[in-house]
Amino acid sequence: MSEMDQHETKTLSAVGHKVLLVTGPSGAGRSTAVNVLEDMGFEAIDNMPLSLLPRLLEGPPIGRPIALGIDVRNRDFSTNALISVIDQMSADANVDVDVMYLDCTADILLRRYSETRRRHPLAPTEAPLSGIEREFDLLGPVRARANVLIDTSDLTPHDLRSEIEHWFGAKPENKLAVSIQSFSYKRGIPRGVDIVQDCRFLNNPHWDPQLRAHDGTDQAVADYVESDSRFGPFFEKVEDLVDFLLPAYVDEGKSHLTIAFGCTGGQHRSVSVAEKLANTLAAKGWQVSKRHRELERRVSDAPSGS
Repeated sequence: MSEMDQHETKTLSAVGHKVLLVTGPSGAGRSTAVNVLEDMGFEAIDNMPLSLLPRLLEGPPIGRPIALGIDVRNRDFSTNALISVIDQMSADANVDVDVMYLDCTADILLRRYSETRRRHPLAPTEAPLSGIEREFDLLGPVRARANVLIDTSDLTPHDLRSEIEHWFGAKPENKLAVSIQSFSYKRGIPRGVDIVQDCRFLNNPHWDPQLRAHDGTDQAVADYVESDSRFGPFFEKVEDLVDFLLPAYVDEGKSHLTIAFGCTGGQHRSVSVAEKLANTLAAKGWQVSKRHRELERRVSDAPSGS
């Protein structure tokens, strides 16, 4: 059977197993993610020994997807063993497997361990940072194999739930979930992004005193950005590229795609372009979600009260 035939069998079969492996460094939110998936109707199993996974899939499908939480606390965990399991399931025409990796920066993980005063599983008698660094090294190859990467560094549990519901709450007929994001280059490109476009060449509303306090969701800011003579050709080319790529990704079997637009501060140009593309794709029938990283950060950093 050819690789294409195998892919079509996995995609179209109504009787195969649908498996989601949930992994990532300790403290990044794996348990929260598994609980969310269980609430969404997944058969959720956490910390199942890797050696038992093949037996789990020997029987007939249970009629709903399976979410398996896996990390270094699994009884027989090793990087090679997990990658071997991923390879075996990927090669099985009766199994449709995704790997979701919940990532997080070391400083945020260290803060979470300090707040909870829990010991790191890889450094029970040492400082948590030692265990965090060891786990990053151990999980590096697994992270590279993930097809869904969610950075939880700036996410609350509620935000994480929304993100997971976006990726895995789609109806089966919606074959590709598209996430459109904006960001500031000062804070770096978001992790897990598939396509990045730079908007810093467009006229910057930041230098207009009447627009500086507003953001790219404001119509006046959007009008300012679109008044740049370079905006029309730029957006036309981006739209044409995305129109070409999305069906190709569907044919390839990809279920999630993230497109990010960046500018200097992540407040105006990137937000405006991301909004326009998201609305354009939604009007064409694609399942689209939006996330503006710097606007979310601005809200979370704002003082509480009136």
